[in-house]
Amino acid sequence: MCQRDLGHIQKYSEWLMINKTALIFGVCGQDGSYLSRLLISKGYIVWGTTRDVKASSLVNLEKLEVKDKIKLVSLMPHNYQNVLTLLQKSSPDEVYYLAGQSSVGLSFEQPTEALNSNVLGIINILESCRLIDKQIRVYYAGSSECFGDTKGVAATENTPFHPQSPYAVAKASAFWLVNNYRESYDNLFICCGILFNHESPLRKINFVTQKIITTAHRIANGSDEILELGRLDVSRDWGWAPEYVEAMWLMLQNNVPEDFIIASGETNTLEVFTIEVFNQLGLDWTNHVKINEGLLRPTDIKVSIANPAKAMQKLNWKAQYKMREVIEMMLKPL
Repeated sequence: MCQRDLGHIQKYSEWLMINKTALIFGVCGQDGSYLSRLLISKGYIVWGTTRDVKASSLVNLEKLEVKDKIKLVSLMPHNYQNVLTLLQKSSPDEVYYLAGQSSVGLSFEQPTEALNSNVLGIINILESCRLIDKQIRVYYAGSSECFGDTKGVAATENTPFHPQSPYAVAKASAFWLVNNYRESYDNLFICCGILFNHESPLRKINFVTQKIITTAHRIANGSDEILELGRLDVSRDWGWAPEYVEAMWLMLQNNVPEDFIIASGETNTLEVFTIEVFNQLGLDWTNHVKINEGLLRPTDIKVSIANPAKAMQKLNWKAQYKMREVIEMMLKPL
């Protein structure tokens, strides 16, 4: 192929990219905000939903300076007619479902909400896409919580699920819905990203990582408070959220719709995470942390380990940041 032909192909690819439209359900959260910034940087027209544009916090979008570049829509994903109408109006090339309750701890208090928000929304999107005369590529945000405790063996895409929370049950149910629709309807391009823990300064305070970061920051600035935590022996794979949304996008650029584990490949205990946070602030964690048994969950995954080899092989995606770098970036102001 001559250089002129290559130039034409590159220009055509660039033209296709700047004429794409994406619809993000749950655009105001950590992942939705970073994903919208990524897609806008690639020339996408981006639509984004939140439960109530006027009442919802748009602070993440404001921090990333993308709020005014997104077509924001108030929408409850469990309403089928509203989902169908929005898909027809926005006519997206790609849909990303990142909405739904995302807290494991909260799902024990609100199990019905965990199931409804994570399952009904994706059903409505799949049904709508099936009926619309346009092939829309769909991404569903799965979760490593579906695996449960793999007993120290690194999970792959073929590892059986053993969910141990209402949140995990909801995510596992949605995963099988995605697979069922993909196998049943040839015109549907659907991928599920089985994401392990991924953090950033945009992480909500009800996540333990952000609780540790913000409390340690206050202590370093003179607060005499004590950080109360539950189990410190649980192990997780912590990655950097802006990298993980790129993996979401790559899944929808692939030739074949598949499911992928997205993880850093490194697992550490929560105790090690906590020690590292305080060390980076020049503090001895033992002087500022205590265990509160009231924070223990009914069930909890002891060890979470991932094998993200498939993403490297088929998407050419590999995490560049591990836990210590993630902590360092979370401790810096956005």
